Amino acid sequence: MIRVFLVDDHEIVRRGIADLINAENDLEVVGEAATARAARGRIAATRPDVAVLDVQLPDGNGVDLCRDIRSSDSDVKCLMLTAYDDDAASYASVLAGASGYVLKDIRAQGLVDGIRRVAAGHSLIGPTVTKRVVAKLSEPNVASPVMNLTLRESQVLPLIAEGMTNRQIGEELKLAEKTVKNYVSSLFTKLGVERRAQAAVIGAKLDRR
Repeated sequence: MIRVFLVDDHEIVRRGIADLINAENDLEVVGEAATARAARGRIAATRPDVAVLDVQLPDGNGVDLCRDIRSSDSDVKCLMLTAYDDDAASYASVLAGASGYVLKDIRAQGLVDGIRRVAAGHSLIGPTVTKRVVAKLSEPNVASPVMNLTLRESQVLPLIAEGMTNRQIGEELKLAEKTVKNYVSSLFTKLGVERRAQAAVIGAKLDRR
């Protein structure tokens, strides 16, 4: 049974998706939330296989929530669901570790099949979104203020660019997750960025040179 958690601030939308999922023999909704704050605790408690996240939430956004979920438990896959085909959101979703990004006008069967694919470890990032990410990473005006990075920070930066969570980076470098978090914070300061996606762009550009 594939366990699914829904996050959407519109109750009617959430109810409709829940009914759709629960009608499938191999899918089960194990929890719901209308805000990012409520979702964090409930997802940690229920440990679903897939979290279906609305991109726009009243107390934040699904992209940041996806990053938090993946940092806390990389076994939880995230499927972003939105009413708008937004370049920045789709790009940020990929860097946040989302396994899929679909529009709300997707057909019912397409959504449940997408949940199954994401749960099985497949990507639901379409070729259009992939092209956007490649184009964004190819922009020529990405700064390279990396001369003052320590050895560890230089090791962490390309792993951020690969979309790894702090936990995954810790496993790769044999470091505690808290230690990785400290390196990431230091990186942000030295690179002059505030968001993980911004650091990822810099790291990806350096890797391509």
